[in-house]
Amino acid sequence: MGGVDRQAVIALADAAGVGPATAVLPLAGGANNRVYRLDTATGPVLLKSYFRHPADPRDRLGAEWAFLRFAAAADVRWVPQPLAVDPPNGLALYEYVPGEGMHGTTAAERDVDVALAFYRALHAARNRVEAGNLPRASESCFSLDDHFATVARRVERLRSIPINGDTDTSAAAFVNTELVPAWRSVHTSARAQAAASGLYLDRPLDPADRCVSPSDFGFHNCLREPSGRLRFIDFEYAGWDDPAKLVCDFFCQPAVPAPTAAFDRFSSAVGAGFAEPLAFQARAALLLPVYRVKWVCIMLNEFLPVGGSRRAFAGSAAEHDARKAAQLGKARAALAAVVSSPVPLRKVA
Repeated sequence: MGGVDRQAVIALADAAGVGPATAVLPLAGGANNRVYRLDTATGPVLLKSYFRHPADPRDRLGAEWAFLRFAAAADVRWVPQPLAVDPPNGLALYEYVPGEGMHGTTAAERDVDVALAFYRALHAARNRVEAGNLPRASESCFSLDDHFATVARRVERLRSIPINGDTDTSAAAFVNTELVPAWRSVHTSARAQAAASGLYLDRPLDPADRCVSPSDFGFHNCLREPSGRLRFIDFEYAGWDDPAKLVCDFFCQPAVPAPTAAFDRFSSAVGAGFAEPLAFQARAALLLPVYRVKWVCIMLNEFLPVGGSRRAFAGSAAEHDARKAAQLGKARAALAAVVSSPVPLRKVA
């Protein structure tokens, strides 16, 4: 049955009350997991088989399921409904959302408005009981030092790329001769800007200044339904986090870029939900180049053992090799943009 355990799928469909499964059809586009359309007596649903690896202990299924249960309880309408879950087998069933991914398109200002409406709905529900049960988001950061350390760890991991071919050799050279020096420069500048803006490096965010984050939030994880409505998907890293990280990730993900002209408007709208909006906006602006470096690192995940295993789980070895070469080219271009366009200093009023 499509590469997943037949009995487990039958039991899951029964638990969801969707009737007998008649077909399991693999779907393209799952970069980290395997996704299928499960045809049932009551219509199609989405079956997701989650990647698990001893070297990567993150509970992707648990995070996504908890987030979508929270969103459903809060009547947040921009996401699929959760239907049934099977943690031992790493499986879950969700509402099947008919639509097209936004890859290869350009996000418009009106799309940013939809993303903001989604965020505001989540933020309005942050005091619900279900929100208190959510985990910390993957790589959550609650101080400036946390943000810097997270990116530093990613850069350091890339300094040990296993060499199995010419593309690996080129990637290792890029990391050591270009990425590492660029990160040192960005890090030094960010610390100086924090001092100039009166922002403390080690002061943790008050719980009231944290948010429920979809994590990996952006138009790359979005479907446009035939009606034109946007639905957001893929919440494997969701949980409590710094809203400045949410803003920076939203504008740094490269697959379907958010319009850069909307950064100030988006940051201002998110910051308006907290006690010190100007300090929030200064922090988000300061962290933007830091997160641009982080996304260069993410582009190079293909070269790391766990990243390679995750992609191989979701696709073929040949696809993985081709993707490595493509990702190296993207990383070079992204880093060149970081180096050529520093972010201006913003002081807290």
